[in-house]
Amino acid sequence: MKIQFEHIKKLHIKHIYGPLQQEVRTLAFHSKRVEPAAAFFCLKGENFDGHEYIEEAIGLGAATIIGSDEKVLEDLSRIYDRTTFLLVDNVRSVMSVFSKDFFGFADEELKTIGVTGTNGKTTVTAYIRSLLTLLGLPTGSIGTTGIWSSKRKLQYKKSTPTTPESLDLHRIFRDLRNLDDEGAVMEVSSIALDQCRVEGIQYDVAVHTNFSEEHLEYHRTIDHYRECKMRLFNQANHRVVNIDDEGMASELLAMGKDGLLTYSIEGHPQADLSAENIEVMEKGSLFDLSYEGDTKKVFVPVYGTYNVANVLAAIATAFHLDYSWEEVLDVLPNMEGPEGRFQVIETPLNQKVILDYAHTPVALNRLLEEVKKLDHKRLIVMIAGIGIRDFNKMPKMAKTIEGKADEVIVTVDHPGYHDPQAVVDQVMTGFTNPNASNIHPTLTREEGVRKSMQLGEEGDIILLTSGCINNSQIVKGEEIPHSDEKIIESFFPSVAQ
Repeated sequence: MKIQFEHIKKLHIKHIYGPLQQEVRTLAFHSKRVEPAAAFFCLKGENFDGHEYIEEAIGLGAATIIGSDEKVLEDLSRIYDRTTFLLVDNVRSVMSVFSKDFFGFADEELKTIGVTGTNGKTTVTAYIRSLLTLLGLPTGSIGTTGIWSSKRKLQYKKSTPTTPESLDLHRIFRDLRNLDDEGAVMEVSSIALDQCRVEGIQYDVAVHTNFSEEHLEYHRTIDHYRECKMRLFNQANHRVVNIDDEGMASELLAMGKDGLLTYSIEGHPQADLSAENIEVMEKGSLFDLSYEGDTKKVFVPVYGTYNVANVLAAIATAFHLDYSWEEVLDVLPNMEGPEGRFQVIETPLNQKVILDYAHTPVALNRLLEEVKKLDHKRLIVMIAGIGIRDFNKMPKMAKTIEGKADEVIVTVDHPGYHDPQAVVDQVMTGFTNPNASNIHPTLTREEGVRKSMQLGEEGDIILLTSGCINNSQIVKGEEIPHSDEKIIESFFPSVAQ
């Protein structure tokens, strides 16, 4: 498309160097993905600055450069006089506005649901995708387990582990629309909210799962973390709130009752939707579901008390989208969950290998409570320090698991730019006795999984936790392919995946 930049007020351009008009056929924020007639956005991160890659982008065909470094843009405009350089205050904000327009405002044609919370985002997102699709609203999802249409997983090279950059996000919305999906549910991280990745999206429903300490390597303070999450609910028509949560529910309830539905599994008297008498079984959960004075006994094929709360979040979302009590009850037994969340693999040794990528102390503790309800001889648990996350959280994972498992394997997930040994050492500081014979440090996730499997005996539960996302390990900015399932299969080739 031909763009007259001086006429686009919503981009808040401070200065234009070079031609006032350019043909823009593609967008990029990674210089190596630039194609001819691209608009290139100079994003700044902890380990990179897009302004340093402008000349590489121009060499690959970029005709428009959007940046915030006035001196760099002015100097390069004298050399590349056929290129348009747009000086702006906030490149990420401009990228959100530009991308939404470029990809045809596809988000406005979909029912959009944003899910935020310290724990449970991935699971709630998967439940909502499944439930809405079963109800006749084909819905795709965006998040930690990848990009899914209502029918299948789509192949995307994701820009971030959880919430994509705005450029990718609006491309995904367009693709879901073109695949005839009518809804899109997505995980919305606090960092994404702070970095303007979802700016300009007016969600039909925003969902809150819970709030506890996380991402302090980025936010620095718990108050900033909370404030960023709150932003989502200022750009949503309806809210779903976990009224049991002590971390953030009160702030969300203070926004008023209009467009609000609350849920509880702890018998909160003010909850709109509640689950009581929860029975967790091998194949799912049975509970009394109450809404607007009516109570029904329901079965949902999800495991764990905390996952019943996640199911309630999905049901409340469906109610906000005008689906009836009867319609929801009819399809609940067919709901499906996400990859890697309480995923049970049976082995020939009568073991249960459970994949659940709980990566916070709160999530790990909840998971352990549920896993111990299953029949087993010994419990073997792998925990990990995540190199791209908060180092202060790592010892807390060790403190959470200590004394609760027969064998503990410590490993590293996504070392990023850190030395794996430094990550493992940081986790080990949380143990009262790090030299205990049942604690086994390893330096890669693959080594950790293999050690866990080697320690397992007949009848044991082997629990593999932490944040192995996108079927890869992030090492020095590169995504190295990884699959826990394939490693497990190498021990038992006959195990069906």
